[in-house]
Amino acid sequence: MIQLGDTGKTYLNWSSGKDAALSLFYLQKAQKFVPQKLLTSVNTEHNRISMHGLRVELLEKQVDAIGIPLVKVELPEEPDMKIYEQRMTAAVNRLKTEGFKHAAFGDIFLEDLRNYREDQLGPMEINCIFPLWKRDTGELIRDFIQNCFKAVVVAIDESVLDPSFLGREIDKNFVNELPAHVDPCGENGEFHTFCYDGPVFKQPVYFTIGEKVRKTYKSPKVGEGDMGFWFCDLLPAY
Repeated sequence: MIQLGDTGKTYLNWSSGKDAALSLFYLQKAQKFVPQKLLTSVNTEHNRISMHGLRVELLEKQVDAIGIPLVKVELPEEPDMKIYEQRMTAAVNRLKTEGFKHAAFGDIFLEDLRNYREDQLGPMEINCIFPLWKRDTGELIRDFIQNCFKAVVVAIDESVLDPSFLGREIDKNFVNELPAHVDPCGENGEFHTFCYDGPVFKQPVYFTIGEKVRKTYKSPKVGEGDMGFWFCDLLPAY
């Protein structure tokens, strides 16, 4: 539970996407629990963000454009939960020694994910903050666009969204053309984004669209076939 008057520092779990950027924006506007570091897990085998597949080189350019120090948690190609939790715990313990007491997340409505985060961090005396929690996702994506944020789709779950959406800008047309069963913010994992400009940035992050590739992963559910995802590689532009 967050205690009134607690002056501990806050770090934001950073995916490089729109929800993380919008969370940072809201926290900075509120001037309470303003993040002083960004925490991101990276795949050391491919040197990319674990979930979105974004190149670490572009991630570093992004956080430089924002102006908040980055903490990278290094993970192997397909870590099991034990390895993941060990690496994250070690990173959080290091942050605690620097006076960090609050962890912010961009989750919106997934109860099991929130419970997991609180169960992991509670025993470590880290308070969890969810600036987007239970807000209407249609309103959130409109707020994102109206505040002049810029983002591009970098990953898609092909079981729910056509690959033609890959590489597209997040704008009114994108939102209007999403199928009815897809959450406007992609909160169920339908799509992931890279945010490259907006009010939390000192300057835009420049890139070019690279190769689009399909990858398959084993389903966590017994008896189900492989899951297919499409990824759009973004190349840093100098």
